[in-house]
Formats: sequence, structure tokens, C-alpha cells
Amino acid sequence: LPLGALVAGLLVFGVFLMALGKSPIDFYLLVYKAGFGTAFSWQNTLSRTAPLLLAALCVALPARLGLVVIGGEGAIVLGGVATGATAVFLGNMPASVALPLLMIVGAAAGAAWIGAVGALRHFRGVNETIASLLMAYIAVALMNHLVEGPLRDPASLNKPSTAPLAEHLKVGAIPGLDVHWGLIAGVLACVVSWILIDKTSWGFSARIAGGNVRAAQIQGLPVGHLIIGFTALGGAFAGLAGMFEVAAVHGSANGSLAAGFGYTGILIAFLARHNPLAIIPVALLLGGIEGSSGLIQRRMDLPDATVLVLQGFVFLAILISETVYGRFRLFDASRWRSS
Repeated sequence: LPLGALVAGLLVFGVFLMALGKSPIDFYLLVYKAGFGTAFSWQNTLSRTAPLLLAALCVALPARLGLVVIGGEGAIVLGGVATGATAVFLGNMPASVALPLLMIVGAAAGAAWIGAVGALRHFRGVNETIASLLMAYIAVALMNHLVEGPLRDPASLNKPSTAPLAEHLKVGAIPGLDVHWGLIAGVLACVVSWILIDKTSWGFSARIAGGNVRAAQIQGLPVGHLIIGFTALGGAFAGLAGMFEVAAVHGSANGSLAAGFGYTGILIAFLARHNPLAIIPVALLLGGIEGSSGLIQRRMDLPDATVLVLQGFVFLAILISETVYGRFRLFDASRWRSS
């Protein structure tokens, strides 16, 4: 983990707080109390961690190929919309059949959306960073159009949404915890991703291509398949996060799907250095920080977006440190040339 950059970001944010007349020590103590201080705090943190794990993988997996994909928010949103739209037709199916189908649909929607970014990179040389970011905005606009138009439930008056899921299609909580099963899915996805990257020939090929794409092409590695495959897999995980948000949290697809998990996932992936196993503790940390926003607003008279400012300082510190050491090139298109 880039601990130096993390500490630097926290220190700079502390200076920012002092400029506002607030105590950094009080702020960080409140973050700890709200995120990790009680059993209720832990449950709230774990609930937020579930989608963050999957969102971070959407960034981390393509990054093993040297790709900077930052549009996971779009895959989450469309995965949720696809889940809400499909659930209408599965109300009479048993949960043992319908829930796996909803997971497949949500993952497929995310895979298609982010996989398209990989295809654009490979076939047309389109910068994946810009493409994924713009497509995230398109996805949110598409969601708003669908839930306010053709997919809208007439009974949703104040908040446009799709029809609510049947009760037996909703994902329940893990026994003993007030946290849905998406948390387990996220942890398993991180473990599977680590095995894929570190223990398989596919992951080995991706590491070679990420280090030197021209050498990989000379050796006959399927660079195009790797680009599309890893972006699609990352998108599938983000789409799965959207499915759990609908089936376990909101009960229908609505504007709450655009909650910013995809953007927080970017920070998590970079803090974890794109290591799927390291994503687990980092996502837990960021989940706790985000969960503290309400208490900070009440106790310190700061806006709840203050935690986003903290994340921004940390992310800037990471980018600066990576640039100084020459490990990060956001718009270095010369590394990727499709043959």
C-alpha cells in the first residue's frame, strides 16, 4: 500500500481543516467512532464495503494491463437497471432460480458496458480513461430516462423507479449481521481475481502485456482478447454491485444507484496498488470513512461532502507520488498500439 501518500493526504487535509477553524484530531476521532467504534458502526461500514469491493475490481483488473478505466459507476448503474427491469418477469420463479439469473443479468450488463471500452481501445485506439468516464455519464443519463419513462412504476410518485422486486427476490442478510450477501460476493470476487491474476496463464499474459505490449504482441499473446476480457470482467463485477444494490438495498432501480461507489472504487484500487487482496482492507477503510459523513456533519458543522474532500486529497497525493516515481501515466497512449 502507498502508505506515504496516504499519510501525506491525511496531513494536508488536516491543514485544510485547521484553515476552516476545525480540529483535525476531533475529525479523525469522529471518523473512527462513526465507522468502527460500535457494533452498529461496523455493520454500516460493512454494508458500504460490499459495493466498494466490486467497484474497485472494475478499476484494478484492467490496470494489470496498464489500462486506466474509471467508469465503473456506469456499469453499476446499468447493472442495477437491468436487474430491476428483468425482475418484473421473474416474480413467479423460485428464488433459487431467479436470483442467479438476476446476478447473471446484472453482471452481463456491466460486462457489456465496460467491455465496450476495451473494444474501443483495441480496435479504434480510443483512450480508455476518457471513454469510460464519458460512458459513465451516458449510463446515468440512460438510467434516468428509463426509470422516468418506459420502465417507471406508475406507483412511484415522488421518486421514479422500476417496479419493486417481489419479496422472495430480495437478497437477505448474512446470519448474525445486518449486512447483505453482497459483502461475501465482493470478498469472493477479490479472491477469485487474485487467483486469476497471480496463479493462471491468463493473468501471467496480462502482466506481460501490461509491462510491454509490443513484446507481448511479438510473442504472439492475444493482446486484444486480454484487453476486452479484463475490461469486461471488471465491468461484470461492477454490474454485480448494481444488482446487489437493487436486490438487497433499494428494492427497485432508481436514481439512488448513482451513489458514487464507482468513483470511490478508483481511489480504493489505487490505494491497493491494484492488488485484489489488498482491496479488501482498503475498501473496509473507505467504507468506514464514507459512513462517518453524517456524524461529522452533525458534530462539527461540516457538510457531509467533507469526506469526499478527504478522499480527493488522498487521491492527489497518490497520483503525485506515482508520477514522481514514474509508475503512473494517465494518458500515455503510446503504450497501446493495436496490431
